[in-house]
Amino acid sequence: MTELNELIAYITEARAVGISDQEATLQLERAGWQASDIQAAFMHANGGQGAHAHVRVPSPNRQPIIQVRNLVKRYGNLTAVDDISFEVYAGEVFGILGPNGAGKTTTLEMIEGLKRISGGSIHVDGKDVSRETHAVKEVIGVQLQASSFFETLSLKELLETFAALYNRTVDPMELLADVQLTDKASAQVKELSGGQKQRFSIAVGLVNKPKVLFLDEPTTGLDPQARRNLWDLVTQIKSRGTTIVLTTHYMDEAEVLCDRIAVMDHAKIVALDTTRNLLNSLGSVSTIEFKSETDIARPVLEHISGVEAVLSENGTHFLTSSDPQRTLDALFISSRQHHFGIGELMLKRATLEDVFLKLTGHQLRD
Repeated sequence: MTELNELIAYITEARAVGISDQEATLQLERAGWQASDIQAAFMHANGGQGAHAHVRVPSPNRQPIIQVRNLVKRYGNLTAVDDISFEVYAGEVFGILGPNGAGKTTTLEMIEGLKRISGGSIHVDGKDVSRETHAVKEVIGVQLQASSFFETLSLKELLETFAALYNRTVDPMELLADVQLTDKASAQVKELSGGQKQRFSIAVGLVNKPKVLFLDEPTTGLDPQARRNLWDLVTQIKSRGTTIVLTTHYMDEAEVLCDRIAVMDHAKIVALDTTRNLLNSLGSVSTIEFKSETDIARPVLEHISGVEAVLSENGTHFLTSSDPQRTLDALFISSRQHHFGIGELMLKRATLEDVFLKLTGHQLRD
């Protein structure tokens, strides 16, 4: 019953901040909750009436379409990717989460055949990337962090050009409709906004009807509305059965989009699981965040009742607690005893940021 109450609480909170039942359902499914549990929670939340606008997105099967074994990438004495292994299942959205410099993009580029592998092996759709690079490129689509296009061609002409490179005939207007850019068919890339450019680069990645679509930091630099639109597009593409592998350093993006997440830091994978399981690894914990202009000795914070972990950075302090009410009471008592101020106090439920902090000992930074 505890898990059911947790689901009901999430549904109630999602509705309170304007998240639709459909979107809440998708987020819960991506986090690893069973459809039957989600439906039961909606039944309770709705007084027995079931979920509103519940749409079932096909779950990924357990057949690996990508197999990475002991992958290594070295640049002289620098190891950019250090002996990592994982599988991506057909039909899932697989996320690689980590800060800039963690090795995310390098990993993607080796899988795509764009960078030579220093060690280990990669198979995509049963094909060895090192030996069958051309065959791999026939079954993948790629959206890069930065893309260059012929500036004098329209979007429609660009899609036709890329299709010709694959020896394919496509309906460019259909592809533009998929990414909501039909009204820009005659425009050039330089006339597009940041979000429109990202959506168009995804349309280019879909020209050859790939089995696997790679998205490298797809929403970096976008405003909140453009990010939300791109999230909807990723969900739409996934619903057709396309496998998606994306890199991101945005915690919320990983939580919303990904069926499973590989957490990467300093060239290694430090965790790989569903969002739900990653969050459950923390237990029932919360984070108390506050600022103080006074230096606070670490032992002072560590000895506050209920505190399980402490991180302090540039005058901001993060206290992990399994009993936040007890910790808050003790924090105010300690502030009076040790003469430090408390400002901008926030209490947060466990997030992927907390998981990353626990795994690496530092915060994930842009």
